[in-house]
Amino acid sequence: MASAPQPGGPEAAPITLPQRLLDSLSNDPESPGRAWLARLPELVARRLHDWELTLERVPSPGGRSSLIALVRQADGTPAALKFPSPGSHAEQQRAALAHWNGWGAAQLLRADPEDGALLLERLHSAVSLRSLPEAKALLEAAGTMRRLWVPPAEGHPFASVADRTGAGVDTLRLISAGTWAADARPLLDEALERRAELSGQAPEHVLLHGDFRQGKVLAGERAPWLAVGPAPLVGERAYDLAQLVLDRFEDLAAGSGPAAAVRRRVAKLADSLDVDRERLRGWTLFRAVEAGLRHAAVGDRRRGELLLEFAGWL
Repeated sequence: MASAPQPGGPEAAPITLPQRLLDSLSNDPESPGRAWLARLPELVARRLHDWELTLERVPSPGGRSSLIALVRQADGTPAALKFPSPGSHAEQQRAALAHWNGWGAAQLLRADPEDGALLLERLHSAVSLRSLPEAKALLEAAGTMRRLWVPPAEGHPFASVADRTGAGVDTLRLISAGTWAADARPLLDEALERRAELSGQAPEHVLLHGDFRQGKVLAGERAPWLAVGPAPLVGERAYDLAQLVLDRFEDLAAGSGPAAAVRRRVAKLADSLDVDRERLRGWTLFRAVEAGLRHAAVGDRRRGELLLEFAGWL
């Protein structure tokens, strides 16, 4: 257990780092995440003091790659203090949120480049689009996503879709070399071929959320729904939208006629956002195979195999 005092000295009530975050980042003794966890109590205490914030609580179970603390500013306004872990696109998150300036996403109130801290508009973390019926959730998600797709600023720090997806190709081939993955290799070959084609013919260059799904769109006061937790990059909208196609894939798999349902979802989302259906299908195939192999490689074979089956339906 690690804790940090509120402003006011060592006798102030401590915070406890969520167990999910500790489990996610503390396994490898050489990991920068583990070293960051050791420093995190001090970072939290310093930021609370310097920004005159009053700690309310740390939501649990929390995330696997960042700490969120619910706080109040000096004037009593509620906010959320976020510390992204090393390697989790902290600077890119800051730059994207600043560029969106509250348009479709949580408002960035303050940021510290030294420790990566972000002070964000407080949203209703317990109410995401996943609480809505499927059809309504997809409609609201599409509307929110459309707002985020804006031209990036000059000199932006974001990687391209081609660069980010290309960086993991060798790892995917290595994962698929395992005996257990023999049946997945034809799918991987097709997915990598489509990635190469799509990356070489990108029709647009807009700012993307990068990890958009229903659970990352929360209810707000300023706007009904706002996105959080971007892993931003620049490229074509079809890449971003592919993650939404994959969202709640278990529900599609459990229903009748899942292959037809998947194809209908691709068509519906593509048409509602003016995205080419075949480009969306190609990026969804790549992202499903990539996620499936990575889940299986870290021991979640059931989820991995289901994602690969989803890819086959495409």
